Amino acid sequence: MRPLTATRHDPKYAPRHAAPRQNAPRRDPAPSRIAYRLQRLWLTPFVRTALRVGLPAFVLTFGFGLYLADEGRRESIASVYTNLRETVKNRPEFMVNLLAIDGASPDLAEAIRTTLALPLPQSSLDLDLEAARAKIALLTAVADVNVQVQTGGVLQVTIQEREPAYVWRNAAGTWLVDNTGMRVAELTDRNDRSDLPLIAGEGADKAIDEAHQIITSIGPLLPRLRGVVRMGERRWDVILDRNQRILLPVDQPVVALERLIALDQAQDLLARDVVAIDLRLQRRPSLRLAPYSLAEMRRARGIIPAESDL
Repeated sequence: MRPLTATRHDPKYAPRHAAPRQNAPRRDPAPSRIAYRLQRLWLTPFVRTALRVGLPAFVLTFGFGLYLADEGRRESIASVYTNLRETVKNRPEFMVNLLAIDGASPDLAEAIRTTLALPLPQSSLDLDLEAARAKIALLTAVADVNVQVQTGGVLQVTIQEREPAYVWRNAAGTWLVDNTGMRVAELTDRNDRSDLPLIAGEGADKAIDEAHQIITSIGPLLPRLRGVVRMGERRWDVILDRNQRILLPVDQPVVALERLIALDQAQDLLARDVVAIDLRLQRRPSLRLAPYSLAEMRRARGIIPAESDL
């Protein structure tokens, strides 16, 4: 019988299928040096992106470039694109047949049509709305403008027109200006807009805020006001009826005018035969009398003899 235990190295009890040991070298599982470097290179983000994206893109671009290298193919593609664009552009739903202007006076509307000079009908794809808006905005009477294409083939132009607030007279002519000093339109006759106050002189349009303060604070003298004049682009003169002139200082003209109004209410200064009141020196205002009143005052003071003494 075979014993339950056997000697470990007893060849008598060794398994029959066991092969005799040989001195063969074992296989190294590590990759080769070239394979290792290729694997490390593949793990680089730049290389992976270049191979996955850059290489296909290069192949497509190169192939497309070869296709377009032929002049006949290029002309064929351009012709197809042009015909397709013209077909889409000239469809009825893209055509503009009417120009509508809202918010503008008849004269301004006619000026807008002349400025745009649009040949209608025209495709909306050929219209440059921003350029049209810029042309209209250059008109002095336009404060704001909106240009858009509406359904039904209508080019809608909505105008916010400048409201004239003053009549400005200078050496070049007479103009209507708004409350910011921008010109609205030229005026041929001052009496056409007698409802608006008159400002005059060079630079008056640039100091419109100060002129507004003077006209607003003139109070009880407003019915007698004929206008305000800008003097030397530095200060203002107030012109009243009877050719009376109030010379205001450069600094704080409203304060000086309010003092004069208080003095006039107390002593009726402007009701007298006064030609001008000079307030440029606030500590020493001066009066300029009319020639007859000045002569009478001198006679009363004995500066010149009376006519009966001659």
